[in-house]
Amino acid sequence: MKKFITLLLVSLLALSTLAGCNNGGKKDEPKTIKIGASGPLTGGAAIYGQAVKNGAMLAIAEINAKNGLQLDFKMEDDEADSTKADTAYDVLLDWGMQVSLFTVTSGAGTGVAPRYDEDHIFALTPSGSATTLVYSDTKVYETTFQMCFSDPNQGVGAADYIKDHNLGTKVAIIYKSDCVYSTGIMQKFVARADEIGLEIVFQGAFDDSSATDFTTQLQGAKAAGADLLFLPIYYEPASSILKQASDMGYAPIFFGVDGMDGILTMKGFDTSLAEGVYLLTPFAADATDDLTVHFVTEYQKAYGEIPNQFAADAYDAVYALYKALVAGNVTYDMNAKTIADIMIAQFTTMTFDGVTGTNVTWSANGEVSKAPKAVVITNGVYVNAE
Repeated sequence: MKKFITLLLVSLLALSTLAGCNNGGKKDEPKTIKIGASGPLTGGAAIYGQAVKNGAMLAIAEINAKNGLQLDFKMEDDEADSTKADTAYDVLLDWGMQVSLFTVTSGAGTGVAPRYDEDHIFALTPSGSATTLVYSDTKVYETTFQMCFSDPNQGVGAADYIKDHNLGTKVAIIYKSDCVYSTGIMQKFVARADEIGLEIVFQGAFDDSSATDFTTQLQGAKAAGADLLFLPIYYEPASSILKQASDMGYAPIFFGVDGMDGILTMKGFDTSLAEGVYLLTPFAADATDDLTVHFVTEYQKAYGEIPNQFAADAYDAVYALYKALVAGNVTYDMNAKTIADIMIAQFTTMTFDGVTGTNVTWSANGEVSKAPKAVVITNGVYVNAE
């Protein structure tokens, strides 16, 4: 009898332990806010995704060290592909994502933006700049916001900067016709150039099938007498354009936007070809304000390299989320929909100071307002152009 009672007690104890383990795992789970994201961690755009991941993880480490509200982070590799971004979204939902850093690239994010809106999960993309991430032709996505400049703002800002600083009198453009990021910036640049009297003498397009040989476009720009070449494209084709322009002895001023950031860390690229290239960006690593000095110093300690603007925008995005979470009294046990309502209220009323801008605000449609900066590549590093 005693043996039976002993076995019974052992069995009950085991069942009790299992019940505790199966109770949602709540006793063992850390009390954190779960932040999800997806981006290219492999493939041709991996420089962007890895920089975003690094910047986000640095910010989260600093925040968690405060011993206040704790954050957890999970980033899935979407290879800058919309189908894989959709799969990544499902994985993040299963993980228990409560807020998000959305996607790194615009093309990957356009397809999942409606899902964030439908599921009512708040998402702040560090670097997805297309307007299709925050609204469509028929509606505004209530829960999706941007930390980076939108494509229209980049196009307008680039045209204004070129005109205001007399960088060129005859402008040529090479853009990617099957890329929403590239065409979005190009269209606004052209419209703004017409408004302010900036002469565009040539436009050359390419797509995925012709993204390696730019002879025709460069010859067209040179023949038109362009003394400035505007490149609203990513760093991979930009690197080929710089090399091929050098080979043919064509040396206009090159002016890019945020997608060209990362070219200096591209494997196998001769960085001397980028000497004198201008980029419109919200971040300059050589800035001397306290926030930037701290960020650059800590990033170099952690990763052994100078951060680009993708890392900087991700760092700011996490801190902006944190500010809104704390101000909104968000707790780890709130569901994503409740948190989204709080975050929307905070982001549409708060101001934020970070390494990519001060007095940063957001409109009701999720677009950010902050002052652009221009950097010029000098001796292999980004230097504030002002």
